[in-house]
Amino acid sequence: MIISEDRQIAIDLIDEAVTSGARQHKACRVIEIDSRTLRRWQKQLHEDQETKDKRKESASLRIPSNKLTEAERDQIVEICNQPEHKSLPPSQIVPMLADKGKYIASESSFYRVLDEVNQVNRRGRAESPKTIAKPKGYKADGPNQVYSWDITYLASALKGSFYYLYLIEDIFSRKIVGWEVHEKESAAHASLLIRKACLAEGVQPDQLVLHSDNGSPMKGATMLATLQKLGVVPSFSRPSVSDDNSYSESLFRTMKYTPSFPAKPFESIEAARKWVHEFVQWYNNEHHHSGIQFVTPNQRHNREDKEILEKRETVYEAAKERNPQRWSGKTRDWSPITEVWLNPPKEVRAEEQKLRKVA
Repeated sequence: MIISEDRQIAIDLIDEAVTSGARQHKACRVIEIDSRTLRRWQKQLHEDQETKDKRKESASLRIPSNKLTEAERDQIVEICNQPEHKSLPPSQIVPMLADKGKYIASESSFYRVLDEVNQVNRRGRAESPKTIAKPKGYKADGPNQVYSWDITYLASALKGSFYYLYLIEDIFSRKIVGWEVHEKESAAHASLLIRKACLAEGVQPDQLVLHSDNGSPMKGATMLATLQKLGVVPSFSRPSVSDDNSYSESLFRTMKYTPSFPAKPFESIEAARKWVHEFVQWYNNEHHHSGIQFVTPNQRHNREDKEILEKRETVYEAAKERNPQRWSGKTRDWSPITEVWLNPPKEVRAEEQKLRKVA
């Protein structure tokens, strides 16, 4: 928009352009106005009127008829600071005043006035909401680099009572590297399990990151001391954010939706342990996992997946040579997954999405 002070200059420039042989509507277009606007400005000048935008002026001078008076604003602040109201939000203060036959303004007006005097705070003992940073991302390009673990409930025959399944998964291979079933949650049980898993897998100090949620067994003193002694780096999810521990959540879902999962509660802890043992054997040795190109967790953990996927590629290429009309393009991509991320940063997520679109 051309301000009123510059409109005379614009008119003079257009007149000069027209005198030099330019068409008026094209000269107007150069300074981003139309011919009607030019004629209106010329008429105003001819009538010795100001060429400023009166709509803007009138809007700035308009005062809302329902604007609070200074006395009402002071009254709102005074009421909100009275002992019986100082710990309450306007959404409670306004109805309380109405019960006493008083109405000063709406809740939104109360909030606006309090905001202007810097008194919009969380009242009472409740803490202000905190923005908790996303946990650090970790990349695994081989087994025994990043583990994820969690605890899930297994129903027992006694109503309201549960067994607790502790389960550790290697996120690179998806192999279950450790599990136990107990009758209670305990940091001591978790500490012993991670010791066993590290011993069985030959984990060296400063080699492993162990991720979990924020439960008491995960952050107990015994557990943290064990991790420190083993040289394992602890990593924790944000409170109430299950996606931060997605590998364990996905594994538990696979377990509880597998056809062999009992429809009835476990009769004893021995029965629960027996079933979990059978599930782990099936999962590690027979289950072809979709996240690792449909090889088994043990095959990937033992670095056998590359050879297996190369053989699949050869089979597909041979099939295409025999019947090329069945393929409209390339054969299926059986390239091995070279790296896996736990809580990847934004740039890694963006690259993954880009690759999926291309595929």
